[in-house]
Amino acid sequence: MADQELLARTLSEFAAILVRGLTVSDVLHDLAERVTGVLRVDSAGASMLESGQLRFVTALDERARRLEQAQERAQAGPCVDAWLSGETVVISDLSECASSWGTFAQEAGESGIVAIAGIPMRLDGKRIGALGLYHAAQRVWSPGDLGTARVLTDMAASYVMNASELDRQRRINRQLQQALDSRIIIEQAKGVLAAELGVSVDKAFDLMRRHARSHHANLLAVAQAVVHLGLRPGS
Repeated sequence: MADQELLARTLSEFAAILVRGLTVSDVLHDLAERVTGVLRVDSAGASMLESGQLRFVTALDERARRLEQAQERAQAGPCVDAWLSGETVVISDLSECASSWGTFAQEAGESGIVAIAGIPMRLDGKRIGALGLYHAAQRVWSPGDLGTARVLTDMAASYVMNASELDRQRRINRQLQQALDSRIIIEQAKGVLAAELGVSVDKAFDLMRRHARSHHANLLAVAQAVVHLGLRPGS
């Protein structure tokens, strides 16, 4: 069971770091460190959903790294099960269920890991990853232990989701800005051609489109060539 004073301090400190604009990898590493500290677990690692599979992101030591990567390769193990089901997966003694995960169980045995907990990382019904807790001795995972791990994991999940949404919005904004920049240069090119060739802006636009098609170029490249390189389609 987590020490309540330590837990309160850990929650406060973890909440504070989540406003610093850290990378997702940094946040997950800090999550692993804090959960192992407050629960006195030997090691931990975290994996995230990517392209429909669970992918290793961070680990506190070589043991956890090997176990997280073994699950990524096989897409099987307690963290994968926790991610797929959305439910916490606990093993007090791996020897009692070693046949369940093949390669992962073998890797865990070779690493000296006996007790494991897979904590799903989820938010608003979306399962986005899992935290793996690894201990080198038999352990009964108490409801308090698992509740503490879930609270910290939920905080990290919220950060990850918000960071993903912010990144998505930034990409949209970049695309919108690129579209605006393209429109501006195309309008400039239309004006240049219309003035120099004595044609309407619609005709100038048609000349650029024809040139782009016949030379297998995009319209923006043609417009840039008109404005900056002196290209004059139709002249």
